[in-house]
Amino acid sequence: MPNHNKIIMEVKDSNGTLLNEGDSVTLIKDLKVKGSSTTLKRGKLVKNIKLTNSSGEIDCRVDGMNIVLKTEFLKKA
Repeated sequence: MPNHNKIIMEVKDSNGTLLNEGDSVTLIKDLKVKGSSTTLKRGKLVKNIKLTNSSGEIDCRVDGMNIVLKTEFLKKA
């Protein structure tokens, strides 16, 4: 019989704080958005994050764009 248990992955911010679905995070450095002339500034608050299949990335919506951010550049708000 196949095992249908969901794999629980720990996603942590740059300080090692556990992140959960729906959390808010703050950028800790300016980030250029690939394929765009947009730069996300340090201190920008990103609300309602979504976890991805990778422990080092989160999915979110910033300034009307759906983007994936690396957790090494984030801290929990």
